[in-house]
Amino acid sequence: MGLIDTLLRLVRRPAVLQVAMLCTRTGPDGPEVLLVKTLDTGRWIIPKGWPMAGHTLPEAAAREAWEEAGAVGRVRPQAIGRLSGAKRLKNGIDVPSEIVVFRMDDVELSDDYPEAGKRKRRFLPVAKAAARADMADLSELIRREFA
Repeated sequence: MGLIDTLLRLVRRPAVLQVAMLCTRTGPDGPEVLLVKTLDTGRWIIPKGWPMAGHTLPEAAAREAWEEAGAVGRVRPQAIGRLSGAKRLKNGIDVPSEIVVFRMDDVELSDDYPEAGKRKRRFLPVAKAAARADMADLSELIRREFA
């Protein structure tokens, strides 16, 4: 192992684990995917957050979907994929993240939920959702899930 490899191992932070939910429903023209805007940068992504003590990963992802978008539906217990990302911490430092994604089908939206008025949310047909998603891995996951 060379000096550069050693230095890189010292400064790299381990990836943090997050959970996310791909929320879907059947719209008038076929399947639709729910995207939400991030609070800090306004990027279009799927609801995501931290694992929670006392909850399984799919339960935590479902809770994030409720809190961020008012989404409720039928949760599939098996992960449908993993994404790579970066999470900006409150101190401004970006850390690499590994995002485990679950799927919720037959989604209905409530108008009264914890982050109502803070985020925009939008159901889009699959192709438009994949094009609008502001993470390359997420775009690929959406396309693959509905191929």
